[in-house]
Parts: sequence; C-alpha cells; structure tokens
Amino acid sequence: MSQSRDIDLINDLRQLPAESTWVEFKKDNTDPESIGKRCSALSNAVRIEGKEFAYMLWGIEDDTHAVTGTRFNPDIHKAGGQEFQLWLAQRLQPSIAFSFRVVEHPEGRVVILEIPAATSSPVAFNNIQYIRIGSTTPKLTDYPERYQKLIESMRPYRWEIGVAKQHVSGDVVLDLLDYTQYFRLVHQPLPDNRTGIFEHLEADQLIQPDVGGKWNITNLGAILLAMDLERFDPSLARKAVRFVAYDGKNKAAAVTHRIDGKRGYAAGFEGLVGYINDLLPKNEHIGEALRAAHPLFPELAIRELVANALIHQDMTVTGSGPQIELFEDRIEITNPGKPLVSADRMIDLPPRSRNEALASMMRRMGMCEEQGSGLDKVIAQVELFQLPPPLFREGDGSMQVILYGPRTFAEMTQDERIRACYHHAVLQFLSGERMKNATLCARFGIDSKNAAQASAVIKKSLQAEYIKVADPDHPRAGYLPIWA
Repeated sequence: MSQSRDIDLINDLRQLPAESTWVEFKKDNTDPESIGKRCSALSNAVRIEGKEFAYMLWGIEDDTHAVTGTRFNPDIHKAGGQEFQLWLAQRLQPSIAFSFRVVEHPEGRVVILEIPAATSSPVAFNNIQYIRIGSTTPKLTDYPERYQKLIESMRPYRWEIGVAKQHVSGDVVLDLLDYTQYFRLVHQPLPDNRTGIFEHLEADQLIQPDVGGKWNITNLGAILLAMDLERFDPSLARKAVRFVAYDGKNKAAAVTHRIDGKRGYAAGFEGLVGYINDLLPKNEHIGEALRAAHPLFPELAIRELVANALIHQDMTVTGSGPQIELFEDRIEITNPGKPLVSADRMIDLPPRSRNEALASMMRRMGMCEEQGSGLDKVIAQVELFQLPPPLFREGDGSMQVILYGPRTFAEMTQDERIRACYHHAVLQFLSGERMKNATLCARFGIDSKNAAQASAVIKKSLQAEYIKVADPDHPRAGYLPIWA
C-alpha cells in the first residue's frame, strides 16, 4: 500500500460528515479492549454496508476531522505484556487480516487500522460479537434484525471482485485495458468521452472507484481485458492461456509451436482460437450431408472447450492457468481446480461455475454458448464428425478434456465405444428422443447390415450401468441414460 494512496484515503474519509458504521476517528485512545470491540463491530457493520473494509484512524479530531497527529505506535504497543497486534489477532474469531499502517500525512502523523469485512461468520472479540450503530458499539445479539441482515450479506469470496491494480489514474486504466475490444464485444458504441467509458467499465465490475479520484482495476477487468497480463501481479499473469503443439503423440516429441499468452481472455480469445484452428491438420469427413475438407477437430468444439476451461478454472489455485496441448491425434485442454459437477454429468447438468461474473461476461461477449448448451453442442459436433467421444477427466487438482482425432469404429477402444454410447443416449434424451440401435449405428457410421456391432456396444453399456432400457415391458422402446 503506497503512502500517496493512504493520504488520499485519509482525505476522503475526512470528508465524511461524521463517524459512521464503518469509520471511527480517534485522537490518542489506544485502550486494547476498546480497539478489540471496535474491530468486531466495524468488521460486522461494514459487511452489512456492502463495503470491503472499515477503518479506525488515530490522529484525527472527531468533531472537526482535522489532522492533529498521534504518538500511537502499533508496532511497539503492548497489551497484557504481549505485542499488541498478536494479542489482538488471538482474540478475534474468526481471524481477520487487519493491518495497521503509519502515514506521514502533510498535516501530521496518522495511524490507519484497516479492518476487512466479515466473510464466513460474524467476527467476535473475546467470544462476543459486536455491531456498530452510529458511534456506539453494542452486542450483536441485542439486535437480531441486524444479525439476520449480516448473515444474508455474507457470501463466499469472489475472486473476480478482488483488486488487480490499485489506485491508478484514468490514463493508466485506459493504457492497461483493451477497452475498445470491450465495447466491440458487448455490441455497444464507444462513448465519445472518458466519463462514459468509465461508467460502462464500472457497471460491469471491471473497475472500481478508489480514493482520491483514482481507480482500482478488478481481477475480472484484468483477466478479460489486459493488454499485457505481465503488467499486473505475477499470480495474475500466470492465469494467461498457454498453448503448445507437438510433432507427435506425446510430450517427448518436438515442440512445433508455443504461445505463452499475455493478453486478457476477451482481448485475446478470437486470436487464440483462430491460431489453433489454423494449425489443425485438415481431414476429409464423410457423415450426414458432410463431405469436405475440415479441420481435424470441429471448430465449434475447440471454441467451446477452451471457453469452458477459462470459465470453470479455480482462480485461487496459484502458479497455474489454462493449458492447451495439441498432439498428432488429439488435443488436451486442462484447467486448474477440481470440477464442481461430476465428469459423467457434465453434458446434461447445468454448469456450476466458481466465476459467475466471468462466465456472464464471456457469454455476453459471445465467447461461449448460452448457459447449459455448450457441451451439448460439443458432443453433437463430435457425433457429426463421427469422432471418438471426448474424455472428461478429473485430475489431481485439475480438470482435463481430451478431444480425439478421427478413428473408425473398429479402431476405437471398448471404453470409447461405451462412452460414445452413453453420450449419444444423453443427447437423444435431451432432445426428447430415445437411443435405439439404428441411431447408434448412425452415430458410429455402422452399415445397417452390421447392426449387431451396435447391439454389442449397447449390451456392454448396459452391463457397465451407463444406460438402461427405457421400458422393460417394451424392449424395442429404446434406451435412456442410467440417471434418467
């Protein structure tokens, strides 16, 4: 935290008409018990206010808000023979990451105590929860309506609204973010003035107003629109997409192409997908009304799977980001974080994302399909191209999708045939139809005279409990996914 921002923060807080539920001014009162109670009260109250931090300031006159200076030094202050900050941390439950900062304000020495808003549960001091009402600090239990409002206000941590770059000028915002791409993708005309640009970016939580007329760029704004992610914190830069192409079927083969992405997802998505599709070898596909030279993998499938990897990654996993690896016979798309939906149910269940704001923006920008329809279209494209079924695989702290190149029915493994049968049954079910021997023959490109091959796959899929008979009294009625 820079001294210049803290000076702007102090000046902005001094403009408030009086102390509030999230700000308290002190001259020299450094009683540990009093500070502890106020930490609890301010943390709980500021969550109700919908803000991220509350503040206590020493060296500010309560009535006039004039800077008078303070001799309080939190680094050497003691409580019960202990270092004060350790003493305080031990008595706040759950633990909160409060911070003291000494600021050499032009008008005098000021100490700021920054108190984060309660997140998982109300904050207590010495096992008692407090709340701020005006300038008083009563027990939270005495005000059940405020307790209920606090519980309703608390929500899980949202990575997207975290700050990627703090206290920067409007010029820096426009330099760091590809705002013209934003307006193009959301189909809005570019405003003819800076105020209009900032209003739109703020409305979509891409930036936030900070103190002193400056701005914060949110993680959402940076990860979507950064001109260069390396100009942000390294942990954010490592969320860039990495692409590697190999001249063979494994990682021991020579690397032919490599991109370590630097641009934000929205700023660089079209270029990345186009680059991958241009690299894909072409293959003649013969299927339903389809006989032409097409990329080895369906373009729509590549687009949707890459977008899914961006949306559903766990942003809190440090040191890694989405990775795309192209081999001679397949493409592997991996993102950090375990999936929130079972791999077997990703086709039919509504997607659950850790990053709802990111998902919403990417859909508005046309980077992926509407909610719940993307993977259906991927599987449909795979069937149209008569490819082996994709593999959805949960790894150790990651999720991977493997899309395979063309192989005939005879070349597919038994597991692949069963998985393809299951995927086909799901698609039929979602379309209001039932899988039958004839539809599975069409999916695999099996001639009707060899329908027994499809029957064998259905039998194996029934034994593996991926599908079931739709109507036991009428075996010819078709088959359903096992969970239907």
